[in-house]
Amino acid sequence: MKRKKGSSKGKALKPLSSKKPPEPTNSHAAVDDWMRRVKPDLQPIVAHLDALIRATIPNLQYAVKWKRPYYGLPQRGWLIELAVYDVSVNLVFFGGAEFDPPPPLGSVGRSRYVKLCTLEEAQQASVRNWIAQAAHVDGWK
Repeated sequence: MKRKKGSSKGKALKPLSSKKPPEPTNSHAAVDDWMRRVKPDLQPIVAHLDALIRATIPNLQYAVKWKRPYYGLPQRGWLIELAVYDVSVNLVFFGGAEFDPPPPLGSVGRSRYVKLCTLEEAQQASVRNWIAQAAHVDGWK
């Protein structure tokens, strides 16, 4: 049987809407444990983002699923996800398309993200602004 041109051998990824959201908890322990396992070069970025998110958005709930931490609010759903790669951290906002201005990356659905490679990039005012906006926009429920 011939493969159709442009088709993929690999398994198709499920869209976010068909994945089951993580189970929330009020404890930050799972995120603390996850942060200890991040590559040493990226730990300062992750620690800064985690502290900034926690300081900016009160009454957060947390989860770690698919090797990624999630930050959310009971009434808004999951607002933020951190995705760590070899040389960068993606700060994902599930309602980011509604931000003013929105984060620069992402074009499917409502999610938008920013790729951060240095601590200086994570300390930019735009990052703080997007995190603050996340608390006022519905996320992934």
